[in-house]
Amino acid sequence: MIKKWSYFLGLSLFIAVVSSGFKTNDAKQFGRIEGFHLAEDEITNYTVPTVDETAKISYNFPFTGKSYIGFKQAIAIKESQGLYKLVNPYGYMGKYQFGKSALRAVGIKDAKKFLNSPQLQERAFKALLSKNKWELRKEIKRYEGKVINGVKITESGLLAAAHLGGAGSVKKYLRSNGTQGFKDGFGTSLRSYMKKFGGYDTSNIIANPSPKVKLD
Repeated sequence: MIKKWSYFLGLSLFIAVVSSGFKTNDAKQFGRIEGFHLAEDEITNYTVPTVDETAKISYNFPFTGKSYIGFKQAIAIKESQGLYKLVNPYGYMGKYQFGKSALRAVGIKDAKKFLNSPQLQERAFKALLSKNKWELRKEIKRYEGKVINGVKITESGLLAAAHLGGAGSVKKYLRSNGTQGFKDGFGTSLRSYMKKFGGYDTSNIIANPSPKVKLD
């Protein structure tokens, strides 16, 4: 009888000890996964980009090489990061950063309409290239292939430089053998544009002394 009593007492103690290992002082901790729990006094914080940060868009354009499309793409990225509605601190507008005088030269008087129309901006860019190619036709023939200030002169480089500072500034630069340069408000020089945008195919641009953009 004593042996049976001792047996059941020992068994009961064993079960009690084993069972205590599965108990918890805080029932709320059951099922908690470390790293995915917030206490009642914890605060979650979220950060969102500012308006300026969201305006800085990164584009992944397809590779277009030295074609005319590649030329346009390269100019646009340099001028405005490819943003049609960008207006810089000096008042230059759009994807290709046109000034009001350049717009008037290709027949555009409504700056607001220009800024809100990608189609109009593309037409204006091509029209201005045509005008600059006409104004620089003699310089292109005379200087293309020569090296000035360490930069090989090409048609596309001259057209890009004219887009930056005007055909007159390009003529002065060439005739002075690069001693009379031009820089815009940000310090960008004609030489840098001639170098950066040289060697593109702009043969499809037809020289025109007075091109006018077709308005819708």
